[in-house]
Amino acid sequence: MKPPVSFAKRLGRLSPNQALLGYYATAILLGTVLLCLPQAAIGQPLTFLDALFTATSAQCVTGLTVVDTGSQLSLFGQLVVLFLIQTGGLGITTFSVYLFSYLGDGFSLHGRRLIEETLLPFPYASLKELIRGIFLLTVIIEGLGTLLLAFRFVPLLGWANGLYSALFHSISAFCNAGFSLFSDSMIGFRGDPVVNLTLIFLITTGGLGFLVLQEISGMTRKRKTARRHRLSLHSRLVLVVSLVLSLGGAVLLWLLETPSELHHLSSGDGFWSMLFQSVSARTAGFNSLDLNYMEVPSLVVLLFLMFVGASPGSCGGGIKTTSLALVFAILKSRLQGAKHTNIFRRTIPEELTTRALTLILLSFLVCGAAIFLLLSVQTYGLPANESRGAFLAYAFEAVSAFATVGGRAVARGDREIVAARQADYYFSDVYRTGGSFDSRFCFYSSCPAGGRALQRRTDHDRVSHETILCHWSRELRFSCGLKFV
Repeated sequence: MKPPVSFAKRLGRLSPNQALLGYYATAILLGTVLLCLPQAAIGQPLTFLDALFTATSAQCVTGLTVVDTGSQLSLFGQLVVLFLIQTGGLGITTFSVYLFSYLGDGFSLHGRRLIEETLLPFPYASLKELIRGIFLLTVIIEGLGTLLLAFRFVPLLGWANGLYSALFHSISAFCNAGFSLFSDSMIGFRGDPVVNLTLIFLITTGGLGFLVLQEISGMTRKRKTARRHRLSLHSRLVLVVSLVLSLGGAVLLWLLETPSELHHLSSGDGFWSMLFQSVSARTAGFNSLDLNYMEVPSLVVLLFLMFVGASPGSCGGGIKTTSLALVFAILKSRLQGAKHTNIFRRTIPEELTTRALTLILLSFLVCGAAIFLLLSVQTYGLPANESRGAFLAYAFEAVSAFATVGGRAVARGDREIVAARQADYYFSDVYRTGGSFDSRFCFYSSCPAGGRALQRRTDHDRVSHETILCHWSRELRFSCGLKFV
């Protein structure tokens, strides 16, 4: 009879994919249990579903929230979220770099040689060496970010709260999580160059990937020697595509938003807002502008940036910058009639291009299925003319969740628009019939979306009859999820 296999040996026999799934499942379950404790919330404890959603979002560095992290979670709850963000960011980086380093195992011998020569600048003898390097870079970059943010947060919040807030946002930005202790995210600091540059630096370094950061640090150490050191193809692709997406996105947002969102901002605030929003939209999820009031073409630009995401071996999600570069390289080579795909005069293995195209196609299918499910549930029973704008709202939210960005302000804006329309109907009805306010006024004033709608409507002396939207009298589906007859 064979002796029983120990638990440690069973863990050692797990494949990287099984180990990754087990790691995240365990961390999410532990985080959910901790967030369900009464000590984790201010006032009413979190429900199991809210705790599970928050723990999953933090561990997967997504940034989607159903509770306000700064006002509804206690210090203990915030530390649980911060721990999940840090372990989630390190977990994604460690596992993705580990798998990326041994990517050639499933390729032919020729393909493995090409990958090692072009994509892997530093071969790692052991996993311990890899993890040690990741931890060292993480501590250095997050520590530098905490120090820089403290120069702004300490004078505003005091020493204890300022240092804690600086640490929280430094970790959240480097891990591309997008969690913030401020209810308006970074809108209050959109004109501050120190905060903007620091967060842009943290988001960018966290999205470049460990392999690129390690190679750049290796180049700085080798400057003292006479030996010339060139960046690998992988690092060059990541740096070029990241720079084009960040600056190109900022320019497009500037051109599209100048007539509307930027007209009330100074030139300095507008510049920092567009640059920060372009960088953050790809992976982080911080906001320097209210997405509810942005133009539709601008939201499409943000959708594209979110879908592309960060780079391989980083904390961010998306299809990755290298996949986007490979798609354009494949299109160029096919249009020119070339048999092989070349980038920077280097031939890309056919297996790698196939995997990139498969990844992009699968991503489209996943996002499409998520959008379909959201629309099926949220707009059930509504004709197309009564659910305008819902497609963009839920497409934004689905892509944001898929790419671990965390932006969902468009969906909230959609609910607020519907609440405003229902408030228009209600006030028009009161004005037309000469009646008095009833219990619906209490509901609207207590509903966040409806309260804002009522505030705008009460600023008017009268409500015209043309604003009566009788079809909204049947039900209010988007504002707070309650039906009206």
